[in-house]
Amino acid sequence: MPAVTVDNVLALPRLDTPGPDAVSRPIRTVTTAPTGYEGEGFPVRRAFAGIDMARLDPFIHMDQMGEVNYAPGEPKGTPWHPHRGFETVTYMIDGIMDHQDSHGGGGSITGGDTQWMTAGSGILHIEAPPEHLVMSGGLFHGVQLWVNLPRENKMAAPRYQDITAGQVALLSSPDGGALIRVIAGEIDGHAGPGSTHTPITLSHITVAPGASVTVPWNPRYNAIAYVLAGAGTVGEERRPARMGQTTVFGSGDTLTVAASDGPEPLEIFLLGGEPIRQPIAMAGPFVMNTKAEVLQAFEDFQAGRFGQP
Repeated sequence: MPAVTVDNVLALPRLDTPGPDAVSRPIRTVTTAPTGYEGEGFPVRRAFAGIDMARLDPFIHMDQMGEVNYAPGEPKGTPWHPHRGFETVTYMIDGIMDHQDSHGGGGSITGGDTQWMTAGSGILHIEAPPEHLVMSGGLFHGVQLWVNLPRENKMAAPRYQDITAGQVALLSSPDGGALIRVIAGEIDGHAGPGSTHTPITLSHITVAPGASVTVPWNPRYNAIAYVLAGAGTVGEERRPARMGQTTVFGSGDTLTVAASDGPEPLEIFLLGGEPIRQPIAMAGPFVMNTKAEVLQAFEDFQAGRFGQP
């Protein structure tokens, strides 16, 4: 799991040690993601399945894509499809994904890169591995997250951000046992490059075997930790968590994750945001506030108002 690595984690800026008055966030739930298939048939784990949407707000949906080692001819993507009313965030850990959309956005992302697409008022897009990867096969692993937009931004102009691995902010835990990659928002005053309509923080944390990290977290945000790989514990309660499991934390100032003593590090996708607390009407690729707005989105898509592939 390469993503972004460094030769000497101790050379990075380090998280401050939390003060004595900091409140540790308790564990609310630990759930296991069911498996399924997306697009043309690539395997996914549905990270948010079975979790109360109110605890996820402002997030709507998240898939772990892979980890799968494709044989030649096997890599798959998604065909052209529409979106309105939210943002899609695709974070690649292994492999390559190409993006193209009806508003001119596009590019290739590979290990540690992120594609951030604001669907806003409506967009068509396609995600697929490049032809050379289809021919050769290879390892494919990533995350796709859907971030809701508040009512005032649902019809914003679509936009596309290509965030390269080299732009991500890198931090270390005080003892060097954890590498924190900040993709968007900020952790302990260190800001990631992603530009967001909805106030959120996204990060990928690698915790070395036997190590732990306590992360300061915006008290206005919720906090969700998804285990991409490995095993360990979450919270001061040291609840067990392993690959494919999602932890929802309660309120507080900090959160703690720790890796097991085994040979593999613990890989955590850690995210949180300020809840929007608005009604959600969702059908397929459209996330709006009312059923009438969803029906209008279907109408606009069928009338060709989202642009052309």
